[in-house]
Amino acid sequence: MDINLSDVLAEVTAVFARYEQALVSNDVAVLDELFWDSPHTLRYGATENLYGYDAIRAFRAGRSPQGLARELANTVITTYGRDFATANTEFRRQGSARTGRQSQTWLRTPQGWRVAAAHVSLLDSLQG
Repeated sequence: MDINLSDVLAEVTAVFARYEQALVSNDVAVLDELFWDSPHTLRYGATENLYGYDAIRAFRAGRSPQGLARELANTVITTYGRDFATANTEFRRQGSARTGRQSQTWLRTPQGWRVAAAHVSLLDSLQG
């Protein structure tokens, strides 16, 4: 299997950056676009477990746009072949001492790269 083919890595890095910009600016339309529209998609959040694209979309629609700014650290994007990738990063929200972690599984679909699974968690401030 080909790991981190340069063109595929560039594609996933760009779509990850697009996702991050949409997240911090609360661009719900782009966030909805970048999740795979499937009942198989899931997102484990810091306070919620969401199963299926419709549940994820409903969560985004009701989420407060306040306090979304954050800084990323230790981002690792790895591609496996031409159609599968993972993106993992640590983050810290402005004004918070807690470190968060975000993992995403990306897959290439006919519509482009989409998140098929995501997990967000926060470390206690003593661990971060």
